[in-house]
Amino acid sequence: MLSRFLLKRLLTLVATLAVASLVVFAVLELLPGNAAQVILGENATPESLAALEAKLGLNESAPTRYAHWVSGLLRGETAASIAYDTPTAELIAQRLQVTLPLALMAMAFTTVAALALGVYAAAHHNRLGDVGVMAGSQIGMAIPNFWFAILLVLIFAVKLRWFSAGGFPGWREDEGGGPGPALKALLLPALALAVIQAAMLARVTRSAVLEVMREDFVRTARAKGLSRRAVLWRHVMRNALIPVVTLMGLQFANLVTSAIVVENVFVLPGVGRLVFQAISNRDLVVVRDTVMLLAAAVVLINFLVDLIYVLIDPRLAPAEAA
Repeated sequence: MLSRFLLKRLLTLVATLAVASLVVFAVLELLPGNAAQVILGENATPESLAALEAKLGLNESAPTRYAHWVSGLLRGETAASIAYDTPTAELIAQRLQVTLPLALMAMAFTTVAALALGVYAAAHHNRLGDVGVMAGSQIGMAIPNFWFAILLVLIFAVKLRWFSAGGFPGWREDEGGGPGPALKALLLPALALAVIQAAMLARVTRSAVLEVMREDFVRTARAKGLSRRAVLWRHVMRNALIPVVTLMGLQFANLVTSAIVVENVFVLPGVGRLVFQAISNRDLVVVRDTVMLLAAAVVLINFLVDLIYVLIDPRLAPAEAA
């Protein structure tokens, strides 16, 4: 039964990626303009335009270009960026060294804060602590990421001068950076990304915990002499994790894909800033491969969340596979 469950999920993953590739390619094809015209300028001769279009493969039909693109991705080969004259895989790999640690740090902040606040609010249901957490989470959900990022820069970089206002020193000490300075540079952006996600996750955690706390097995555990804290963390949390893990998976995917604005506020050389620059330069090769990577990340994270469901509650595998 478990093998059927995994096979079904893998087939869904492959089909979703295929559809996503078609959508990404089609949307970029519909954009007006011509990359060769952007590179050569308005005064370019027809001959030079035709030569560059042939070099870039723009003179081929859309199905042919789509087949070349997908086959290249499957072989691990990517086209060269129009603006940087570098394979997009190398560009994206360099920028992921900033974006991926940023997303992981933001997710760590989100998880710790949300689980602690959500469980605390549920344990103090309808009391002052619960009201305070819910009010704070409502405010957190209403704060735009870019506004909070600017606020953090004004307070901690401009006024207090505890952090740099932007930039990234790198992970290597021989380049003037190092793990310590690099993590410090990512701290404020991670907080800016985490505040809204933590607010949403705290509310979902509270609701899930409250629902499980009303179950009969919780009252039985309490009647056997287990403390409220032991019942909450050993029994209630495990059964309340399904909706929480679902949202966590969606949030991590969202953190990876929504870092564009925050990375630009803090001038971080991540994937988000790469996409912003590629759009400005009309470097559609980079835009296409980066968007496809982000789409694949979302699909893969959802696949991993499905597997985590089975680890939390093995009864879900036969039900899904039946």
